[in-house]
Amino acid sequence: MQELVTVIAKALVRNPDAVRVDVVTKGDLEVYKLHVAPEDMGKVIGRQGRIAKALRTVVRAGAIKENKKVTVDIV
Repeated sequence: MQELVTVIAKALVRNPDAVRVDVVTKGDLEVYKLHVAPEDMGKVIGRQGRIAKALRTVVRAGAIKENKKVTVDIV
């Protein structure tokens, strides 16, 4: 799942070298913390949060196959 978040985020930003994904496990929930360059924050969030919402939906769909609970936080 971490690779999925990384690949999608790198495709969206201008500075793909600054993309970093950290995983924090809280019980049965995995939280993926996505770090991007400040100038790329708008590209990852999108207008009215549409891209961020789509990213979270894709990651949740992938997690269902693995029987996991996940969420994505953009830091």
